[in-house]
Amino acid sequence: MTAPEATEAGPQPQQAAQTPEDTPSATSASLTPRQVWTRTRGLVLALVVLLVAAVAIAVVRSDQQHGNLDPRSADRYGSRAVAELLADRGVSTRVVTTVAQARAAVGPDTTLLVAVPDLLTKSQQRLLHAATRDSGGRTVLVAPQAPSVAALAPGVTADPALSLDSTLAPGCRFPAARRAGTADTGGVRYNTSDTEATTCYPSEGLPTLVRVPAATGNGDTVVLGSPDILLNDSLDDEGNASLALQLLGSRSHLVWYLPSLADASATDSGSQSLFDLLPSGWLWGTLQLFFAAALAALWRARRLGPLVPENLPVAIRASETVEGRARLYRKSNARDRAALALRTTTRTRLAPLVGVPVTQAHAPEALLPALSARLHGDGQSLHVLLFGPPPGDDTALIALADQLDALESEVRRP
Repeated sequence: MTAPEATEAGPQPQQAAQTPEDTPSATSASLTPRQVWTRTRGLVLALVVLLVAAVAIAVVRSDQQHGNLDPRSADRYGSRAVAELLADRGVSTRVVTTVAQARAAVGPDTTLLVAVPDLLTKSQQRLLHAATRDSGGRTVLVAPQAPSVAALAPGVTADPALSLDSTLAPGCRFPAARRAGTADTGGVRYNTSDTEATTCYPSEGLPTLVRVPAATGNGDTVVLGSPDILLNDSLDDEGNASLALQLLGSRSHLVWYLPSLADASATDSGSQSLFDLLPSGWLWGTLQLFFAAALAALWRARRLGPLVPENLPVAIRASETVEGRARLYRKSNARDRAALALRTTTRTRLAPLVGVPVTQAHAPEALLPALSARLHGDGQSLHVLLFGPPPGDDTALIALADQLDALESEVRRP
């Protein structure tokens, strides 16, 4: 047996401790910290620039939507100007953030404005509609879409297509709209089946403001297609201020309801399932993503042509390969695999020497009788040596390698 093959089976632990190659050390393929920094500094710099840009954009835009439709906010998207004008006319404004507060505040002398109706759950919408239906007051819904408008204003449905024009003419006999004139009501368009409802500010045949009178009493519900007439930034445009003051100032008290996720009633989703909470069209979107992923997988998996064999860029000595494989065996304690490799190689070389075909070199019934006749030895000991169990430790593995080497030398002896 040659020296490289003995190394494959695993060197002695004492020899491994004395071999400098077995000690952890940097190789020529290892990267120094300077090289690592040189290769990655471009990516790190790009990430830093991206992070700084994201923080800057977040800081610049952090206050753009601050206080949206809040009567206490003086920002461009706030509604403090409307509240101040109403106060000059003797209308008090009170801000509430829960359904319970809104229900308790409704009455014949109160206007309830729901700033973002789409944030309300179905149970909240039912509770709010039950409280305002026969209250005798006015309820103003700001840009509700389906299905919230159907729950808060029965008989009114939202059209999927938005208005293309923001500034619209009244086009109705509703006194508040006629006095205000053109206003920025263009947004959500509505349909109504209520014959008593008043429709104003039409856009392509569908109104953007609907007034639905209550079945009993003097109360009504006003559905407004856009919040623009309430914003500080656009209050002085067209007839926005006049329309806003007339819609919100018909009663002496204004309750401004800003729905909040902190409302305890918002956690009550009733009998809704997970699929009910998903937005419309999620199924088609999921199918599109599935087909897109399948097409991407087919595109990336296709072969551009047959595989082309290439020569290794460098020549590797057989001894280095054997030593590396032996170290892997020793690291994983794979003495069984190392012993099997030694025995298989030895049997393959011994078979032609004793007249046994290579195809039967690993058959004990063919190889062992020929070896016994050649060496005049004990067939049982040869069976244990060539086909026996794997060694239990490194010492036994090295002894097996020595015995196999001695057996091959004896067979080759003239």
